[in-house]
Amino acid sequence: MKEEVKRLYTDEMPRSLRMRRLLWTIVYFLLFRPTPRFMMERWRLFLLRLFGAHIGKGSRVAPSCFVWAPWNLTMGNYACLAEGVDCYTIGLVMMGDYTTVSQRSFLCSASHDITLMSRPLFSKPIIIKDHAWVAAEAFVGPGVTVGEGAVVGARAVVVKNVEPWNIVIGNPARSVGLRKLED
Repeated sequence: MKEEVKRLYTDEMPRSLRMRRLLWTIVYFLLFRPTPRFMMERWRLFLLRLFGAHIGKGSRVAPSCFVWAPWNLTMGNYACLAEGVDCYTIGLVMMGDYTTVSQRSFLCSASHDITLMSRPLFSKPIIIKDHAWVAAEAFVGPGVTVGEGAVVGARAVVVKNVEPWNIVIGNPARSVGLRKLED
């Protein structure tokens, strides 16, 4: 695993990946980012899909949301990435149906191995299951699964899995109860 990451994310990164990233960055700043929020939703989704994102019906992505590598993004039906979300998709980010990632949250699927002096980059997928909500300005780290129906409170720092239907808050995130739905 470490050798594969080292190969992909060092100066030895394949030229094709560097070119793809460059092209996406240009498209993002010229064609994606300037679109008004209240219109052009289909255009933004088209651009993400053009670069390999898998996006379900009814999903929304705000114009100020930054997706680092669309080819590593999967969004279920009626999923939402809100204003200012930083979706650092070096690794996979998978969002289930009816999920929301609120304003200025950071989904970070990669980090550096601090046990080595060279601090190589590694990535692990982030999975946000159906009906989960990541509230404003929360951080979700590499390898985290946010369980079905779970709520990550505003500004929480999540570095471990969140059990289904749990509500977590704080830094580091800790469970404060279960989410109960009323009819």
